[in-house]
Amino acid sequence: MLKAISNFMLACLMLFTLGCNKTNLPPASSGTTMYFPSNSDANWETKSLESLGWNQTAATALKTYLTQKNTKSFMILVNGRIVMEEYFNGHSQNATWQWNSAGKTLVASTTGIAQQEGLLNINNKVSQYLGIGWTSEPIDKENLISSKHLLTMTSGIDDGSELIIKQNLTYLADAGSRWSYHNVFQRLMDVVASASKQDFETYFNAKLKSKIGMDGFWNNGLIFKIYHSSTRSMARFGLLALNKGKWNNEQILNETYFNESTSSSQTINPSYGYLWWLNGKAKYMVPGAQTVFPGSLVPNAPVDMFAAMGAEDQRIYIIPSKNMVVIRMGNASDPANPNFAVSGFDNELWQKINTVIN
Repeated sequence: MLKAISNFMLACLMLFTLGCNKTNLPPASSGTTMYFPSNSDANWETKSLESLGWNQTAATALKTYLTQKNTKSFMILVNGRIVMEEYFNGHSQNATWQWNSAGKTLVASTTGIAQQEGLLNINNKVSQYLGIGWTSEPIDKENLISSKHLLTMTSGIDDGSELIIKQNLTYLADAGSRWSYHNVFQRLMDVVASASKQDFETYFNAKLKSKIGMDGFWNNGLIFKIYHSSTRSMARFGLLALNKGKWNNEQILNETYFNESTSSSQTINPSYGYLWWLNGKAKYMVPGAQTVFPGSLVPNAPVDMFAAMGAEDQRIYIIPSKNMVVIRMGNASDPANPNFAVSGFDNELWQKINTVIN
């Protein structure tokens, strides 16, 4: 009899313990864990504004502002889940749009993958992969240029022309001594192609695009190759960046390289990493000028934000402190000032976003 009572009490204790453990676990649908959509994103998980305590009235005002600023699509992810997904001016979920220079970050990431596979080293001179004479510089100056200089916009090549042909790649300064936003970065695509012994897009598709379920394609633009994709594919890459190169359980891009990419790559313009723009630094420079401006790149944005920025305000904002990704695609917010990258639009947009999330 005593043994039966003892067994009964033990069973009750086990049930009580299991019940306590269960209540201490977050529910599967809580949205507090990081979520990665499957390659078929038809059922991409969502999270409501109300559940996050966000301001619904301000969200409506934000949508009106985005429409007025020639936006085609806008998304916010929190912990990988869609909180806002809006399409304007006839754009749709499956429609593609150009990333412009925001696609530079795709090149930086693919270069990092090639390095972790032992195909290249970003500290090696570019001529090791492209051959001597890939520029019109004196050989001793050309030999100073490494892939890292291309990643950081410090090649020293004359930036007088955006058209990247050999006769335009002339000497202006020693590599590493001058920061200048320049389309010569695209030679990294040739470096990866040479090192991997295949077309850049083929390598990119296998090592990055297909891994995270992106759609899209590289198209020859007027001056360099431009990536086109749906808004959700842009968001997928943003989610990869939020997780420091990790997708689900696979570390696609080495975290050490990713951390380098999103840290100040040099002291001339500390607001620039490896083709990523960085917020919260003491000073910054903008494309097309040598002026150094004091203060943060986007004062209204979180200080830990880093971003992919392209002409006509194509944007991927990553905010680690909020586990948030923000996407904007569309025509230039100000058609009279299409800009190459950072613009006053960023600060104005973040003022609107802050009224929603704070």
